[in-house]
Amino acid sequence: MSRHKVEISGVNTANIEVLSNEEMCTLFLKYKEGDKSARDKIINGNLKLVLSILKSFGKVEENKDDLFQVGCIGLVKAVDNFDLNFGVKFSTYCVPMIQGEIRRYVRDNNSIRVSRSLKDIAYRATKIKEKVLMLEGREPTIEEISKILNVTNFEVIEALESKKNPVSIFEPIYNDGGDTIYLYDQIEDKKNNKVDIALKLSIDNAIKSLNEREQYILDQRFIMGKTQTELASELGISQAQISRIEKTTIDNLRKNLN
Repeated sequence: MSRHKVEISGVNTANIEVLSNEEMCTLFLKYKEGDKSARDKIINGNLKLVLSILKSFGKVEENKDDLFQVGCIGLVKAVDNFDLNFGVKFSTYCVPMIQGEIRRYVRDNNSIRVSRSLKDIAYRATKIKEKVLMLEGREPTIEEISKILNVTNFEVIEALESKKNPVSIFEPIYNDGGDTIYLYDQIEDKKNNKVDIALKLSIDNAIKSLNEREQYILDQRFIMGKTQTELASELGISQAQISRIEKTTIDNLRKNLN
């Protein structure tokens, strides 16, 4: 069966070789013994991994050739630093490094400016994540990162969030086959808001009665649209704990508003 030819950075994606896990292990052993050609084969055999990661950056307004080349830099770094003794698949180790290189490139070329202190925390937090992943085969929790950096959990979260790409207000967020709902449909029109002032004050006071973590979880769940699983991973606690906190917080809000 013929495959559709797509070229990116001069690479014909239809002819990219895909290596099995056994082939990867054999090549890494040869590379560690000094066989430079084995290194080239590993890199060429994982170019499709770079291409698959690029799909998650589909809305980024950057030249795809540039992003592919940057992703390949992450791939090369992963190949040169990977050790079979890590006990994880190369792809597990490699993906965050490729994503990190692309995100840094996009961030550094982004027209939206982030404060230097926030950039510094984000940079150091990313380095810690990469180091723990390389040594332990897992991502560190927000608590672990904040302890190492001697900053609060929310400073770490804010810094890492600042690296994410901005979303257009014309981004479609829902379509059930009828009219599409865009992000701007969910943005409050403060000038024409008819909500009772007393009710708004009551809601504000009720929210202020919550602690910082409860406020953050509500904000991320119902404003940012994150799942309980995503929040659990971000805060380093279980999904069940997130569910309990969310339920308790909502119950407390209802009591305060009655």
